[in-house]
Amino acid sequence: MQDALRIGVAVFNAGDHRAAHEAWEEPWLALDDGAPDERLLHGLIQYAAAVHHARRRNWSGARGLAESGAEYLAGVDDDHRGVNVAAVRASLRRLAADPEYAERARPLALRYDGDALEATDLSFAAVAAAATLLAAEYDAFDETVVDDAVRYGREAISEETDRGSEGSPASVPSARSRGFVGMLFDFVADRARRAIVYDRLRGHVERRRSRERDVSGLFE
Repeated sequence: MQDALRIGVAVFNAGDHRAAHEAWEEPWLALDDGAPDERLLHGLIQYAAAVHHARRRNWSGARGLAESGAEYLAGVDDDHRGVNVAAVRASLRRLAADPEYAERARPLALRYDGDALEATDLSFAAVAAAATLLAAEYDAFDETVVDDAVRYGREAISEETDRGSEGSPASVPSARSRGFVGMLFDFVADRARRAIVYDRLRGHVERRRSRERDVSGLFE
């Protein structure tokens, strides 16, 4: 639940409003109807959808989703699970009253434990999950490329950890990391340059795949 919240918040704040709901949908469906967590996730899903429709000038769709989202969050504590519920509720009500407001102001950022989370605040595991969501969301990205990049990133982290156990300090995976790890952080965080980052990522993946085929061919 907490991991899903953090991933969805970071993806939403990056501007990928429709993709954010994918992080929340699975845990939401597993919850009992009417429970505080279920209403929280349901309200956030409605908020993401309302913003998505408003940004595309679907005013009636945005209004309906904003109204239902505010209703789902009506009985949820103002800071339930560390989310800025009260502010989201107010934003939904404003959007319901005036959906065209979305053209005049950026969507309210979601907060978790007081922070407007970005991809750079996430663990590598969470960034990997977010990258997988984004690859599935957009036709421009090949899911197999991102899946392999995640695998190569995990291998790099494992190798770094092994080196640390032998005496050298292992670095914490972050946006400052090199190679696949750093590129995956950039892919999730930088929506404006995502296509450029993806092209670099794909090139690195293709070269790594080629090396793997060469090694495999030695034993055939």
